[in-house]
Amino acid sequence: MVTRIGVPKEIKNHEYRVGLTPASVRELAADGHSLLVQSGAGAEIGFSDDAYRAAGAEVAGSAEEVFAGADLIVKVKEPQPAECRRLRPDQVLFTYLHLAPDPEQARLLMESGCTAIAYETVTDRFGRLPLLAPMSEIAGRMAIQVGAVALQKSNGGSGILLGGVPGVLPGRVLVIGGGVVGTNAARMAMGLGADVTIADRSMPRLAQLDELFGPRLKTVYASADALDRLVADCDLVVGAVLVPGAAAPKLVRRDQLAGMRRGSVLVDVAIDQGGCFETSRATTHSDPTYVVEGVVHYCVANMPGAVARTSTEALNHATLPFVQALAAKGWKRALAEDPHLLAGLNVQGGRLTHPAVAGALGQPVAAAETLVNDS
Repeated sequence: MVTRIGVPKEIKNHEYRVGLTPASVRELAADGHSLLVQSGAGAEIGFSDDAYRAAGAEVAGSAEEVFAGADLIVKVKEPQPAECRRLRPDQVLFTYLHLAPDPEQARLLMESGCTAIAYETVTDRFGRLPLLAPMSEIAGRMAIQVGAVALQKSNGGSGILLGGVPGVLPGRVLVIGGGVVGTNAARMAMGLGADVTIADRSMPRLAQLDELFGPRLKTVYASADALDRLVADCDLVVGAVLVPGAAAPKLVRRDQLAGMRRGSVLVDVAIDQGGCFETSRATTHSDPTYVVEGVVHYCVANMPGAVARTSTEALNHATLPFVQALAAKGWKRALAEDPHLLAGLNVQGGRLTHPAVAGALGQPVAAAETLVNDS
């Protein structure tokens, strides 16, 4: 089967990642597929149009050409309204979607009739999220980096250096959630010399973290009482909680901010799924922070986009085998043969197919298995 694969340029604010690198294009072209890449799609991170041509792609002058000419669209971020309106019923979209907090995008994708497969709900045989993991690793590490900058007095912070200096105590960091994001955030914070605590509700996971990091890391069960005490005592709080496909739970209330030191910082890595702080609202790289009750909030919805070259290469390493399967087999056969890719199906033919997404949006859910096996 020969598939026409399209790669449009991302149009979200300060988003420089690209769905396929020239190296990925080369692999897909070698498989016999044709590729259509929008001019300038990777230019900001060093992937020129000539590099795509050399890898075997045709370069299109506009997004309209890419969407009109492709069977399979491969992106990074969720499609913006203009992009949703270009999708067709016979088209497959493979990208991050994060539909739970975004009813407008869900509605537009349903109206398009396309088949939309979300990176963030594809699973593996261990129940992990292999296409979310690379960006979670990056976002977790970045959370400490951006949090440290936000703590600087010139940026509205309290003037705390996370690592401290001899004779001055280090800053206190609380990471809520011990998954991929939280683990990477803790690793970075400890590397800077901060006083770090991870809170999670899984005792087995807390035991794993204790074994991994030893006494350098404090672990605590994330009860409401513990969070009340810890949030008030920390300089930087990282929200790193994920419920696959669903909206993030609100774990820090507005009234808790009053107990924090003025200029403390909250970094909400779960903002793509609606955020895990009551006061969170999505921001952009061009205007990343705002202040509520004297507390600086960093809630950029595409954090890894700031390190777009690293992010793009890491993401492609994870997504390429799935793109190859979709291109070689078509979406129905690829999903029928791979239950883990099937878990990524979010929208098909005007219907929501992921239970957590449908539940978050208050919509009925269609059984993905039935749609895949429907001849």
